[in-house]
Amino acid sequence: MNKQISRIAVAALAMIAALIAATTYWQTWAAGSLADRQDNAVKIVADYQIKRGLILTDHPRVVFAANRVLKTKGQTYYLRRYPTGGLAAQTVGYSTGTQTGLERSLNDYLTGQNSNLSTVVRRLKDKLRGATITGNDVALTLRPHIQQLAESRLDHTCGSVVALDPRTGRVLVMASSPTFNPNDARSHFGRILRIRAQCAPAAPLINRSTQAHYVPGSTFKVVTATAALDSTKITPDTLFSDPGYCVEYGKRIYNASNPDSGPETFGTLTFSQGLIHSVNSVFCNTGKRIGAARILDYAKRFGFYRKPPLETPSDERSSSGLYRNGKLFDPKNPATQVDPGRLAFGQERLQVTPLQMAMVASAVANHGVLMKPFVVDRIVAPNGDVVTRTKPSVYSKPMKPNTAAELTTMMEGVVNEGTGTAAQMNVPVAGKTGTAETGRPGRYTSWFIAFAPADSPRVAVAVALENQTQAGGVVAAPIAKTIMQALLATPSNS
Repeated sequence: MNKQISRIAVAALAMIAALIAATTYWQTWAAGSLADRQDNAVKIVADYQIKRGLILTDHPRVVFAANRVLKTKGQTYYLRRYPTGGLAAQTVGYSTGTQTGLERSLNDYLTGQNSNLSTVVRRLKDKLRGATITGNDVALTLRPHIQQLAESRLDHTCGSVVALDPRTGRVLVMASSPTFNPNDARSHFGRILRIRAQCAPAAPLINRSTQAHYVPGSTFKVVTATAALDSTKITPDTLFSDPGYCVEYGKRIYNASNPDSGPETFGTLTFSQGLIHSVNSVFCNTGKRIGAARILDYAKRFGFYRKPPLETPSDERSSSGLYRNGKLFDPKNPATQVDPGRLAFGQERLQVTPLQMAMVASAVANHGVLMKPFVVDRIVAPNGDVVTRTKPSVYSKPMKPNTAAELTTMMEGVVNEGTGTAAQMNVPVAGKTGTAETGRPGRYTSWFIAFAPADSPRVAVAVALENQTQAGGVVAAPIAKTIMQALLATPSNS
């Protein structure tokens, strides 16, 4: 009997020791990882007891993200609601226990858990008083009515419109189509998955402005022209002979074709005319003359090969550049690894985001100085104090001021007499069309990048449309014109 009691006692002691060890592990070493798990039920419930800050614009005041109050069993919970539905949904994101968009990247500010001294003091006071913790509001730079206009013009087309203030880097419009209603993210996610558009997959959760990879086509000629003009090897008046094609590696690379007469032929023309009429042979020969390495170097000056700087989550922003097997490809020896002719007119293996091409237009508009894009104007505490405000800052200086001036004149020619006449307005406009081959016969990514007024720019825009059968000057330029007109007609604080 004593042996049995001893065995039971030993077993009990072992169980107690195991229990103590397990409790110590979960309360000490594993506590941090448990708290960090986004699907941890306790953490999610605790988050719902925080009154998240609003995401909004002012002048006019439009609230993109707010809260609805749910009271149950003596507890108060705050569930997210989105009064504007799908407006700027990919940028704003959603918060349903998991987060996307600004709801995720600014979660600490929105829940009052950021490390700013004023916020820390306020949070401690709220905890001591047993008061509801209230997050900070986030004020955006977006112009909501113009954002809505851009989304309506995109309609069911897959693509994006991005508009920047080239003087400051403020993001005025960031439209991605198709969009989705973030109110469905909590309990009707199937509705989002069933969204259809004029492309497959529709992928409405993707922010096409910052994540989508598109072949830039002839819009990239602005980057090539920058590299060429800055080199002084080529001027706007440099003469080229165009037989309708360029010979590279023993093969002909043809200009764009007219349906009735085949590839366009321009004979003798200047470099400026080559941009105005988007002549592939001129840029193919320019690429061979200045080399792929120089073109890629200038692309990097515009921000290629870096994720575009923005406040949205890092994994919701993609780098522009050459891609190989789905991965960013930065060649060690461009002279042997890159086709300079095709690179020069925006084909090869180039993949870009609309935001990046808006940055290209913005740099030319701002006399060769590229301002850092930002979509968050300021973050405001519940008492109205400004926690942080974004100050405009220089991102890079891709070109000489004189080069920017020459490019502006050339891009004005595109709109006045070239491929972009559909963007003409009552103020001078500088632009560049693009109609990028996609590998599918008769299907293109149609582009237009521009800024206006050309003599005193206040807005730079990029429009990219997927799965098109018409050129960028036909389908993308009119959308850019509409957005620029609306922004220029709107007071700067609206």
